Amino acid sequence: MIYPKIALAQSIIEICHAKGIQHIVIAPGSRNAPLTIGFTANPYFTCYSIADERCAAFFALGIAQQIGKPVVVICTSGSAVLNFYPAVAEAFYSMIPLVIISADRPKAMVDIGDGQTIRQENVLANHTHFNANLTEMASEENDFLINEAFNKAFSKSGPTHINAPFEEPLYETISVPTVDTMISTFGKVYKTIPFEDIIASTNIWNTARKKMVLVGTLNPNELDVSIINHLANDPSVVVMTETTSNLHHASFLNNIDAIITPFSIEDFEDFQPDIVLTFGGMIVSKRIKAFLRSYPPTHHWHVDRLRAYNTFGSLTYHFEVNPNDFFNQFLPYTKYIQSNYHDLGLRIKTLRKEKHTTYMNRLSFCDFKAFELIVNHLPEYLHLQVGNSSSIRYLQLFDLPNKVEVFCNRGTSGIDGSTSTAIGAALASEKDTLLITGDVSFFYDSNALWNNYIPKNFKIIIINNGGGGIFRILPGHEENETFHTYFETAHCLTAEQLATMFRFGYRKASSIETVEKELKVFFAESEVPQILEIFTPTYENDMLLKEYFRRLN
Repeated sequence: MIYPKIALAQSIIEICHAKGIQHIVIAPGSRNAPLTIGFTANPYFTCYSIADERCAAFFALGIAQQIGKPVVVICTSGSAVLNFYPAVAEAFYSMIPLVIISADRPKAMVDIGDGQTIRQENVLANHTHFNANLTEMASEENDFLINEAFNKAFSKSGPTHINAPFEEPLYETISVPTVDTMISTFGKVYKTIPFEDIIASTNIWNTARKKMVLVGTLNPNELDVSIINHLANDPSVVVMTETTSNLHHASFLNNIDAIITPFSIEDFEDFQPDIVLTFGGMIVSKRIKAFLRSYPPTHHWHVDRLRAYNTFGSLTYHFEVNPNDFFNQFLPYTKYIQSNYHDLGLRIKTLRKEKHTTYMNRLSFCDFKAFELIVNHLPEYLHLQVGNSSSIRYLQLFDLPNKVEVFCNRGTSGIDGSTSTAIGAALASEKDTLLITGDVSFFYDSNALWNNYIPKNFKIIIINNGGGGIFRILPGHEENETFHTYFETAHCLTAEQLATMFRFGYRKASSIETVEKELKVFFAESEVPQILEIFTPTYENDMLLKEYFRRLN
């Protein structure tokens, strides 16, 4: 086996190995050559070469999202590291562990007019949990910083940054390592709720007649079935979930916007909870946020081992444990009390479901109808990645098969890496994977297809309505040239030539009949990844969606 001659690179690689981090995503370059040589020569590591740095970082994020362990992503010096930033911010808010390693020029070369050189130290600091600004020579201090960067990625479930300056020559190798690297260990922290806090909180819980459990983004199978059933059977509890919650029960309210949008003032007052208990990541629904800000609970408790956002302006307590551990400690001290709150939620759910079915049965072809057709044809077992803006919001209005696992980059809610993330996730999960995305999001991240690691069971459905359809749904837009050009970004592009260039199978549809026909064959096994592009009308979507909400009452 060969090693880079530069001792600092040897230290980084050795510590990465010792921490059990196996997946290394490399954006090709010259300054990072010592790392590239060392990682690719070591059979322990699985290395990937992704040319576009932004795509590389989101690809790494997709892998980390699935394996729950840090993934390393490496780049050369200069502006390359700045292209990692969107994925770093997403990882920070979605609590996904990434270790960014940027190669740098020696410190003396910064700001003297040398090429491919910027101020790289701390350049990601606003959205990283640790920044290791290394010096050129291997040292105990450098080893400490490298260890901390890896340890913090584990313990904080988020991104960290190692900036490593390398002096030329960069490509020299040796057969025996020359460093005695210091490896520090870290222990996992297992938290429990103090007993006095359990008693104080259950005393409040056991007297409240209206308790809302609101679940944000959650990985599949995070809660025990016994916990789900306990919450589902409590007459004083309403459980509200989202598509990204991956939590299912017949009594849960899983179409939040459909439930609360038609509410009158009296309805809001009746539904206002005494306690809101939240867990999971970011919440998609803007309407539930607006409701709880306007009708705040007396108590808002958030359960998460690391972080609690005061999303509704009424946060009163943060239980610093994971949700499953919380409920296993908390529920034995609770009791069911008489209340009609649970039944109220079920009555509303039943009414909305009837109205939903009636409306969808007569709905003409549009974005909304296309999503219904897609949902009706989803395989029972599927790994589903969803693009942001319209795609995830439309899916919130449907009931997905319980075995479908749903993921979406809701940390920053950006459109800028959905395809790259989905490909990384598909590779790591090894499951049949579908990405549902809008046209603007797809074209924005089209370099994601410039990737040699796309599994053949990866599929993409593009809803192409000729622009940014979300801007038509948002209130206040006017039909004029400014709107078409600068907001909607109207276009006449299709994905057909991209599919040919990147060796995807390609199908298209533009009506209820053709969508039905194409979906029946789209999910069949194939030897190459597939794209189905569904062309929908541009101008009717917002009106039909707004009419839907008006008809729900």
